[in-house]
Amino acid sequence: MQQAIFGGGCFWCTESVFLHVKGVQKVESGYAGGQRANPSYEQICTGATGHAEVIRIDFDESQLDFAQLLDVFFATHDPTTLNRQGNDVGTQYRSVIFYLDEQQKEISAQKISELQAEGLNIVTELSPAPTFYTAEEYHQNFYARNPTQGYCNFSIPPKLSKLQAKFPNLFKS
Repeated sequence: MQQAIFGGGCFWCTESVFLHVKGVQKVESGYAGGQRANPSYEQICTGATGHAEVIRIDFDESQLDFAQLLDVFFATHDPTTLNRQGNDVGTQYRSVIFYLDEQQKEISAQKISELQAEGLNIVTELSPAPTFYTAEEYHQNFYARNPTQGYCNFSIPPKLSKLQAKFPNLFKS
């Protein structure tokens, strides 16, 4: 089992996407990259702690590899907008890959270079993994537990449709 830590805006959205990827065993919403130990959701929402909303993914590399996770990551959020995903604005919504080892760093840097060569202005931060703080329990598996929540209904179905259309071999329902 391997892990990856990504931030791509609201963690409810990124969590929902990766829970639908074959080979992903667990997705946990949390906070990383800031200065405050054990931050709360209310604290990070101010943007003052420096943390990003992130997900930590446990995946079975015999079913998919880190590069495939990156393909899904870059396809299901906007890596070209600095500190913003849709209506969510602030450093807590930044696009970020927190790499856990040199191999993840190299694969991530290569993927970013490929996307830039295609003409995309990638602003995704690439940094060593800091301490990961698990978000409050009510954030875990949020969309599945709150299927009528307005923001989720607006933001998540298009991401899941994109995942299914672009990566049918990786999509699990």
